[in-house]
Formats: sequence, structure tokens, C-alpha cells
Amino acid sequence: MGSSMHQFKNILVRGPNWTGDVVMATPGLRALRARFPQARITVQLRPGLEPLLAGAPWIDAVTSVRSYHKGLRAMFAEARSLRAQHFDLGVLLPDSFSSAFLMRLAGVPEILGYARGGRSGLMTQKVVAPALDAQGRLMLARELHVLGLMEALGAARLDTRLELFTTAEEEAEAERALNESAQDRKHKIVVFAPGAAYGPSKIWPPEYFAKLGDELARRTNVSVVLVGSPSERALAEEIVQNMTSPVQDLVGRISLGAVKAVLRRAALMVCNDAGARHIAVAFGVPCLVLFGPTSIEKTNLNLEHVEVFTENVSCRPCYKRVCPIDHACLRRILPERLLAVALPLLSEQREARLHEMAAQPKGEA
Repeated sequence: MGSSMHQFKNILVRGPNWTGDVVMATPGLRALRARFPQARITVQLRPGLEPLLAGAPWIDAVTSVRSYHKGLRAMFAEARSLRAQHFDLGVLLPDSFSSAFLMRLAGVPEILGYARGGRSGLMTQKVVAPALDAQGRLMLARELHVLGLMEALGAARLDTRLELFTTAEEEAEAERALNESAQDRKHKIVVFAPGAAYGPSKIWPPEYFAKLGDELARRTNVSVVLVGSPSERALAEEIVQNMTSPVQDLVGRISLGAVKAVLRRAALMVCNDAGARHIAVAFGVPCLVLFGPTSIEKTNLNLEHVEVFTENVSCRPCYKRVCPIDHACLRRILPERLLAVALPLLSEQREARLHEMAAQPKGEA
């Protein structure tokens, strides 16, 4: 493969399936563009995640995996469509068998990925997989996981900085939503992302979010804004019902692209160990992140503006999606602990960051 790498002109990247993993892949995508500056680079994402990469300058197109979880017939149909686009290199960021199988069905002549999941025979270039821990888990920062593949293509490791962009349409939608939902709009907003697609074991109790929101509203000049997916509506409603101060509830009411733009405006973000954290980090927003059943070891980069909250219980990290016992890993993290960190952050002079945010490029429509 090495002798022909300069010939790649039409590259298909199968992106990760989770919000946070897509954001943590951005250093790798940036490195890929630097390695192949003249190539057309298309990133294929799970349906619904496409807005995450809108406006990114290192890629030419973002498409969806139309056959995702739809069976073999849909996969064969999608493979025919991909074959007609004549990709000459496929890069597999997920370690799944299905991602490699679709690339092979699509007739992509060179396929690169980690040698995992019983798929080695489907790829032309197999990268040695990172070592697993004693429980069979891959405890490696996702940024490095992706960069390892790009280095196999001859790309230099530029940096591990996360980076996202917004389009004019996304900015306009966010501004409309914030203005329409505001009851008592303050200069600064604190964004809460109370959900986690991984499962309920990752979710800090909604009554704790409510208590923290009330205390922040009472003690500081901020507006609390809730963001999340439509599946998290019940969670948002529980927080709103438990709060006595005004709150702007945008959960499930704006697009993922607009969520990016809302987070870009935030003075502070409070969230579980989930995808919204990485979006905020990509825009340089300070984050208070709650870790329950998971470990920081898999996401231990780009922590300059991140405060991590954990509880020392013997059963964590368990990586269970539903806690089978008392959820002590998160229930023991009381709102007062986060408040003690949030208040000094919000009282610091943040005008410089707001000016810097306003000057950041918003991407193209």
C-alpha cells in the first residue's frame, strides 16, 4: 500500500457511531487531509450524526450509512450505490465487522482498519490493534485510536485538539431558539446536557441537575439551558418540574447542528460522560463532567477546561448500561460539589473568552 498512497484521490472514511467518538475523530480527519490535500474525502456517519461535521474544512462531503441496522438487503443496495462512486481508499474508524463488510461489498480496492472483530480477511491493510485490558476493553483515548490509523497511511500526528464548526443556518436556528424560549435572558448561559445515549447508568439524577440549576440561577447572573435529543424529553421535563427558577428547555426541540451553536455560546457546561461534553470541549467551553460507571482513561485527552467528578466506590468502573444496585457512583456526587467549582468559574472574568468565541469562524452555509 505504501508505494501507491500518493495516488489516492477519492477516500471514504467510515466514521464512528457515537457523538463523542465522532468529535474525538476530528484530529485524525485533520491529519488525513494534511496527508492527502488534493483528495476528495467523504465521511460516512450513522444517520442523525451528520451535522456534527458540518462546516469542517478537512472533508468534502458527509453522508449517512443508509443501511445502518437495516439488514443484508439494505447493505447490498447501499454497496451498489457506493460502488458507483469509485472510492479508491476506505478507512474504517469503527472496529466492527459490518463496516468492513460494507466496504468490501462496495468494491473499495484498498481498505484500512484495525485487525479486530474477525474482519482481517476483508481488509487490504491491517493495523495491529491496541492491547486490551484484563476485562477485554480497549482503554485508549479515541483520538489516539483514530490517529493510529492515519499514521499507518503516512500521516503526521499534528495534534490531538478537538475542533468543530458551525454553519450560518445552525447559528441562526440556535439564536431563534434561545430568544423564543427565554423567560429572563441573561448575558451568560450555563448549558446542562442531562442525558446519555449509553444508558441510564451514566445519568446523574435529574433532581440533582435541578438543584444545581436553581443554585446557579440564584447566586449568579446566568440563564440555565437544557439540551439533548428527543429521546430525553422525559428527563428534561423532570428537571424543569423540579426547578423553581426559570430554565430554557431546548431538549429535542432543536437540531444537532443548533446544539453545537448553543454550546459554542456557553460560559459553562454541566453534563454526564457523554457526547455533548466533547462538543463543548471542541469549542473551548469549560465543562463539569460526571463519571459514574465509566473511566476517564478512555477519554483522557483535551482536559484543559474539564473538571471531572467521580465517587470512589468499589464497583466502578463497571461499564454496565443499567446499574443493578444503588447507582452510588453518581448518587453520591452531590450538587454542592459541582456548585463549589462552578461559582468561581462563573465569577472569573470571561469577557475575553466571549470575544474570542465571537471571532471564531462560523463556517460556510
